[in-house]
Amino acid sequence: MQMVVDSLRQKGKIFKKMQEISPKELDIRNKIKIYKATDVHGYFWAIFSVSQKSRILMKDVHRFEEIYAKLTLFCEHNFKYKVIFIDAPLCSKAAKAFKEAGWKIQ
Repeated sequence: MQMVVDSLRQKGKIFKKMQEISPKELDIRNKIKIYKATDVHGYFWAIFSVSQKSRILMKDVHRFEEIYAKLTLFCEHNFKYKVIFIDAPLCSKAAKAFKEAGWKIQ
């Protein structure tokens, strides 16, 4: 979580509250870290942190969109910002699909 906070703080984003949500709470089996954060302006952020060895492809984009949908139902509200931290190679088509879906890639 410290890496996520430090990276966003360098870009000028400061959060009042940040809570980690375990994948088991959302009934998913992926190895992913999910955070729900509130910034100083009161906007909600959905932050995903993914670390894997294999390349992230288009099928993974659809999978993350499904996880995001489950997160909105679990938290009972929509998020203004969606950020994903990727520590893996990223396919160019997947990067374009993330941007079109409103994700900010770090």
